Amino acid sequence: MACRHRSSTTTLARLAKPARLTPRLSTQPQLQSQVASAVRCFSSSRPRQLKETRCQQGKFTSETYPELKRDPRYGQVTKEHVDYFKGLLGTESAVIDGVTNENATDDIEPFNSDWMRKYRGHCRLVLKPSSTEEVSKILKYCNDNKLAVVPQGGNTGLVGGSVPVFDEIILNMGRMNNIIEFDEVSGILTVEAGAILEVVDQFLASKGYIFPLDLGAKGSCHIGGNLSTNAGGLRLLRYGSLHGTTLGIEAVLPDGTVVDDLCKLRKNNTGYDIKQLFIGSEGTIGVITKAVIQCPQRPKAQNVALFGLESYEAAQQAFREAKGHLSEILSAFELMDAGSQALVRQVTKKNSPLEGEYPFYCLIETSGSNSDHDGEKLQTFLEDVMEKGIVVDGTLAQDETQVKALWSWREGITEALGHLGGVYKYDVSIPLPEMYQLVEDTKARVEEAGLLGDTDEHPVRAVVGYGHMGDSNLHLNVSTRRFDERVEKVLEPFVYEWISKRQGSISAEHGLGLAKKKYIGYSRTPTMVGLMKQLKDLYDPNAILNPYKYI
Repeated sequence: MACRHRSSTTTLARLAKPARLTPRLSTQPQLQSQVASAVRCFSSSRPRQLKETRCQQGKFTSETYPELKRDPRYGQVTKEHVDYFKGLLGTESAVIDGVTNENATDDIEPFNSDWMRKYRGHCRLVLKPSSTEEVSKILKYCNDNKLAVVPQGGNTGLVGGSVPVFDEIILNMGRMNNIIEFDEVSGILTVEAGAILEVVDQFLASKGYIFPLDLGAKGSCHIGGNLSTNAGGLRLLRYGSLHGTTLGIEAVLPDGTVVDDLCKLRKNNTGYDIKQLFIGSEGTIGVITKAVIQCPQRPKAQNVALFGLESYEAAQQAFREAKGHLSEILSAFELMDAGSQALVRQVTKKNSPLEGEYPFYCLIETSGSNSDHDGEKLQTFLEDVMEKGIVVDGTLAQDETQVKALWSWREGITEALGHLGGVYKYDVSIPLPEMYQLVEDTKARVEEAGLLGDTDEHPVRAVVGYGHMGDSNLHLNVSTRRFDERVEKVLEPFVYEWISKRQGSISAEHGLGLAKKKYIGYSRTPTMVGLMKQLKDLYDPNAILNPYKYI
């Protein structure tokens, strides 16, 4: 029996028993070849090979932002500096030297550019420490010699925070990738900052646990980078933010001081909670080297459903009903508009898992410990939303292959957009009632400017929206055939002004970086910005860490 559901009580009655394989999904050859894994992995992403992005063709950030000038207080990297770092780090693989070796340019380029080909620096020296001690000595030396440094993880960010603007030294944390300790009773994990999120999650899966964060870029992003940007992702609805799940941090300050706060306790009310300053600070006041994370038990029972809806109002109603019916087992509620799904179909050539096309789609995931109990709750929810006419069409995954297939319609949006050209990305938080209105108003503004169309003379292909409806987090994406100054002028500061009027946030989970530094005032008061600058001056008086960004 198929698991496709239409809005009739006769069809819904069949959900009382386990539904069979969805016909349309089962006929896809690429899905038939997949073998369901015993370990549930949310993301279908794979490690991104940076060299394949051809980011060397991107424009230099210093050219894109001509108002930025290199700060004269920073020293130039010399052969003497390079010799010190080579002596400290020992192996040649830990130092990529473009200062004394012009042939190293190609090797440095992947570190110098972001994966979107939007930001590109002039770095000539990449350092890859393997221990906290080495990080400490590197930063102390750089601080003493006024050498600017950019901490870098998996380089999967969207706002230019992990790549240099000028000739800053890149401190890449990829060699510090060890899982140090895991307590199988408490679920407390101690891990180095350079560990890849997907690798850590797979390790935890073998122990019956799950990392409380999931991202589409999990195959490339680092735990340290996740913390430094306070990444949100797909599991925040269920497990909360990293501010809550991080128990302890080890970080190195710009002067080389090691901040050892690797607390493994959930309760520790002894003074200021200093670790919270490093979460979301984007490497501007210190470099995270280790972290202690509280990891929840891996759910034994999981269900994923994809629905088609006729309006954003219906999507809001579905979310409200989901919270009422599914409450403690609801782990994700994702919103996608028709435009985002059309782009995925265009790039992947896949057939939609639903029979028709709809203005909006919602992906719901439940995670619990009792499959019968969860199935009964989901059954009740489905009956309710279809009887009320909230949901028009839907499909329910019945095995691991279908779970991954349904998630690919959400997680595949970013990659599909990247295949089509440049993308202006806005990761924002807006009160739920008006969240999608930003997409409609932005599209209208771009159309009025004559920039949106199906021909090459129009720089904009589409304006789409999707995101974490459970967190009021919208991803507004303007897909372009090429980056165009006219498009940027139409979008900014319009988008930020629109958000500010509704008491939203201009950055929900991707940080400020370079892209949003000058717009922080749309979300933070002058008093708050002033306090942030005081913290920066206190911890990094020489301003060597990640300059030109954040605040």
